[in-house]
Amino acid sequence: MENILVAGANGTTGKQIVALLHKSENFNPIAMVRKEEQQTFFKNQNIETVLGDLTNNVDAAFSSTIDRVIFAAGSGGKDVICVDQEGAKKMIDDSKKANVKKFVMLSSMGADKPEEATQLVEYLKAKHNADEYLKNSGLNYSIVRPGTLTNDSQLEMIELQQKLNKHGEISRADVAQTLVQSLEDKTAPNATFEIIKGATSIQKALNKIS
Repeated sequence: MENILVAGANGTTGKQIVALLHKSENFNPIAMVRKEEQQTFFKNQNIETVLGDLTNNVDAAFSSTIDRVIFAAGSGGKDVICVDQEGAKKMIDDSKKANVKKFVMLSSMGADKPEEATQLVEYLKAKHNADEYLKNSGLNYSIVRPGTLTNDSQLEMIELQQKLNKHGEISRADVAQTLVQSLEDKTAPNATFEIIKGATSIQKALNKIS
């Protein structure tokens, strides 16, 4: 089984990502959390954890073999430069050193042109800079840009395009599923795309850009 490091594992979407990986026959999740007390939630489920603070050094998170990375961390708008931008860059740099096979980035719709946004401009600029850094890193990557996140039930049906040219919502559960399915080498390699809820299965939608 391959080790998948999940940055932002303690977040609402991160926990769903880790749960999906934990059920997988191919992947072993390693939940990266910032505080020791956050480890208990995962340890109670026999899920491996590692401490890593995106505002500081994250080298320790790569002390064991890491095969692939999902970056689902976010500051919630509180520290977008240190966490959403520079924190992502640190993870990308360490992933290169560790010869990670693929880096899957949870981004945001609007990160392609943050200057056109009317809300969350600084956040979208930070995500844009992190995305561009990943594109130029030499790593195999998938950058997933969902619409407005909801806590609705999983549908496993999405609409996916490089640029949708419209707004929409999508459940965190379906975003988590999309991120996990994007881990494979041949699934959406070096691709950036937007997703909202739709009428196409996640796997079929991803296959169209693979």
